[in-house]
Amino acid sequence: MLNLIAGRSRWRSANSHAGAENVQFSSPKDSARIVFRLDYDKGMIFPRLRSVVACAVLALLNSAMIVAAEPPWPPADPAAVSHWKDLRFGMFIHWGPVSLTGHEISWSRGRQIPVDVYDNLYRKFNPTEFNADAWVSVAKAAGMKYIVLTAKHHDGFCLWNTKYTDYNIMNTPFHRDVVKELAAACKKQGIEFGCYYSVPDVYNPNWPMTVVGGGGRHPNANVDTYATYLRNQITELIQNYGPLITIWNDTDQALPGPFGVKNGAETIKLVRKLQPDILIDNRTSAGGDYDTPEQTVGGFQLDRPWESCMTVSSRNAWAWGGATDGVKSPATCISMLVRCAGGDGNMMLNVGPRPDGVIDPAQAGVLKEIGVWLGTNGESIYGTRGGPYKPGEFGVSTRKGKFIYLHVLKWTGEALRLPAIPDRRVVSAKVLGGSDVACKQSAGLLEITVPEAQRQSLDTIVELVMDQPVEKIAPLDSTAPSIFAIDPEKYGHIVSRNAVVTTSSHYGAAAGNLQSLVGEKAAGEFAFHTNQEANPWVDLDLGRVVTVAGLLVKNREQFKERASALHASVSLDGEKWEEIWHADSPEEQWEIPVREQKARYLRLELQPASPEYLHLRQVEVWGKE
Repeated sequence: MLNLIAGRSRWRSANSHAGAENVQFSSPKDSARIVFRLDYDKGMIFPRLRSVVACAVLALLNSAMIVAAEPPWPPADPAAVSHWKDLRFGMFIHWGPVSLTGHEISWSRGRQIPVDVYDNLYRKFNPTEFNADAWVSVAKAAGMKYIVLTAKHHDGFCLWNTKYTDYNIMNTPFHRDVVKELAAACKKQGIEFGCYYSVPDVYNPNWPMTVVGGGGRHPNANVDTYATYLRNQITELIQNYGPLITIWNDTDQALPGPFGVKNGAETIKLVRKLQPDILIDNRTSAGGDYDTPEQTVGGFQLDRPWESCMTVSSRNAWAWGGATDGVKSPATCISMLVRCAGGDGNMMLNVGPRPDGVIDPAQAGVLKEIGVWLGTNGESIYGTRGGPYKPGEFGVSTRKGKFIYLHVLKWTGEALRLPAIPDRRVVSAKVLGGSDVACKQSAGLLEITVPEAQRQSLDTIVELVMDQPVEKIAPLDSTAPSIFAIDPEKYGHIVSRNAVVTTSSHYGAAAGNLQSLVGEKAAGEFAFHTNQEANPWVDLDLGRVVTVAGLLVKNREQFKERASALHASVSLDGEKWEEIWHADSPEEQWEIPVREQKARYLRLELQPASPEYLHLRQVEVWGKE
């Protein structure tokens, strides 16, 4: 039975440079599950195309209904998939004659650059400084394990000596086969090589559209003839420059319908026949071996391989964006890589070489810094799988063998608190490359304390050695249970859910959020916000006298620095108060066991030297009736 799923994809984009309309197999093992995606990026999809898109998708969906439940191509080689996942980090390269202009590859054709001007840029393209060995050396210095080159983008220009079109690198003043030289350099330096090959080709008269994203149409287009051209060129790439780690198809997300599921399936069959251990991505028009979220880190996903394609350009440009383009910081790129690995995905980081053939020093410099970091911390990335903890506020985790690597990207307290790992025991804990750290484990809680001196501003990696392998542990939520919830015999239960909340003042719309302060979840960004005053406070009337045993206070994250010198007091009658706790320094959350005492009222108060605001998100009072 065909199972249709309609709705927004879990990823921002599975197609090129924006959102997408796509009907595709989600995996070879489950090809009958067709994902019908309507995911627009308003910056790229033109309003006048949307009705056309909808019609094309519906027509494609109808045709897909007749597809057999089993895919008509062999599944990916499991060993090849595992090897590809182990590599984790690759280089994406977008390059061609358009680099002469500083505009985006393909997308600028017919927009910033007139079509006839764009199509003749190759006549001036002479990247005399191109050195394939230098490119591969930049990738190796970055810790990248594979390279994927745009052998042909949507504009149809080919970077290899193809016999199927004259629109190729051999007819430029440069007259050298870039794909051949880069494939050889990768082989020499021990880097895997793959080819990006765009399904759309707006230069080819047999492709329906004349402009990427829609627009004019070729009057005598013949998609079947074009499909033969595509398969002939992919055959050239695999046979002449392989073995390849991947064929990275790309689709024109505005109008993906023309190529169709049938032709996409034939592409997959072809690459499997030519090279059984090759992988192919999910942009064939018929699915593929791995998903490709674009310009975003993919979600936590263990059941299907994925690879985020990101850019080093600060403006998210793919091709060379000119001298003023700018670059992302090394810290930003490292964080993206870490989050990909923690979600069990790969990351390809794109560079756009200059028109002279050089990877700009600014881009190469960022990559070199990533490589330095991986030189120290690579064991927590390469060859790992995501988890066992799902990504959370603290960061992410990776694992292999008996090792768990906790990538702490954000500290929210003195210790990192996570749910205990079921049926496993921590043998040792240390900062990766550093010394041992304190690790307390109980039936429901794992608590790790790393001294400030050993914490890293970007990513503090805690290596846990377990008593048994951890690869098969089911994913764990990263939100640790409260210490009070772990020991109800000692701390009782939450006694403040129905408390009446009053405050010394409130700011604007905060009045409507007062009761959410004691709810199961804080409302929005904050539960309440006082005016600026000398001693702002909030009172909770529990409605009866209870024995108070603990307090959980969540600060407003964005303004935690304002909540210094927070005091907690209790009272039986609301008149006479006794202080039970205070904090001299701000935290995002306080979990406070207190000496048991009877009370009906709780007051939280700031006692600043000058007028101040009080921001709090949530308060729980634990105790016994």
